[in-house]
Amino acid sequence: ATRTQNVLGEEGGGIRDLTSVVQKRFAFAEGTVELYAEKVHNRGLCAIAQAESLRYKLLGGLAVRRACYGVLRYVMENGAKGCEVIVSGKLRAARAKSMKFRDGYMISSGAPKREYIDSAVRHVLLRQGVLGIKVKIMLPWDPTGKQGPKKPMPDLITIHNPKEEEDLSTKPLTA
Repeated sequence: ATRTQNVLGEEGGGIRDLTSVVQKRFAFAEGTVELYAEKVHNRGLCAIAQAESLRYKLLGGLAVRRACYGVLRYVMENGAKGCEVIVSGKLRAARAKSMKFRDGYMISSGAPKREYIDSAVRHVLLRQGVLGIKVKIMLPWDPTGKQGPKKPMPDLITIHNPKEEEDLSTKPLTA
């Protein structure tokens, strides 16, 4: 759920249920676990939110290409540098195949990948079988650190304006 109200439930019942499930599953003592639900600042730059959105579109019966291009367009309109959506499984025919949808600029190796790429994997159970969804979003550089990483890309080049040069011919020589 990308909306905090869905997670919280009526009068905070949903978050209480989640807390008790986590306590029982990991054998924590009663009252030692606290869960907080925080709103996603920009849903367009959150890979998990977009993978879930695509999942519900496919469950609703929307065509794969139309759903993927819709997600891709939404992500790019929200200021991402690049996006890649991969859907694999039985799409229409009995034979499984994989479809890739890409837009923009995407890095795939090196240390910046850890900071700049947000990725999510989800599964959709349809009548024909299971579809796999992978969403990768390349976040933009943001000096404030709200929309993307604070650290600039290592290959970022900034060109500064040249300094004003002094005219040496008009100054008297002093020895």
